[in-house]
Amino acid sequence: MKFEPQLQPAVLIKRYKRFLADIHLPNNEDITIHCANTGAMTGCAMTGDTIWYSTSSNPKRKYPHSWELTQTNKGDTICVNTARANQLAVEAVETGIIHELTGYEQLKTEVRYGDENSRIDILLMSSNRPNCYIEVKSVTLLDEFNLGQGYFPDAVTTRGQKHLRELTKMVQNGYRAVLLFTVLHSGIEKVSPAHHIDPQYSKLLKSAQEQGVEVLCYTAQLSNTEMKLTKSIRFIS
Repeated sequence: MKFEPQLQPAVLIKRYKRFLADIHLPNNEDITIHCANTGAMTGCAMTGDTIWYSTSSNPKRKYPHSWELTQTNKGDTICVNTARANQLAVEAVETGIIHELTGYEQLKTEVRYGDENSRIDILLMSSNRPNCYIEVKSVTLLDEFNLGQGYFPDAVTTRGQKHLRELTKMVQNGYRAVLLFTVLHSGIEKVSPAHHIDPQYSKLLKSAQEQGVEVLCYTAQLSNTEMKLTKSIRFIS
């Protein structure tokens, strides 16, 4: 995924109302931009951090600029735009980067499925093998006291719990089900469920794995010109 034009830098003043952030531009102008992240953004939104934003050509947008990346004072780069996780996952599947998900004939996104009125992020189909249901999650929470350790989720997620139940049901129905963690923090080298944040999610994830739901973790290369998933990293339950 290339950014054309490339992302522009600014300094974060504050994030507020979940969807908005005030930033300070190099020309000393302060503006408000859109923040496409409803999560806690722990460690990703510190006042004074350098951020990188994109600009939309859509004239109907109230806030034409979108917060894409954060560069922390420790030198880590984080993609905070959660919409990018699915886009990167689709690109990585289509280009064969995620070798565990190759060999399918058709890819669809946002397909309705399950008993709880869900939409699967990616559905892979083939004439000679069961459908593969893939739920994509963005990982940006780094444990500052445990080098390289990332966690998901960063807040209690009833939606994420629902997705685990749906994936488990797909396996029980004879399909393949995958939980794909897209690791969008350059400091994260391994991923674990955040038992200390959402114990119910951790419990459901353990049960899902025991019943055949696969867990994949892929880290990303992040810059102001391009983002892409690159390699598999460890998942430690």
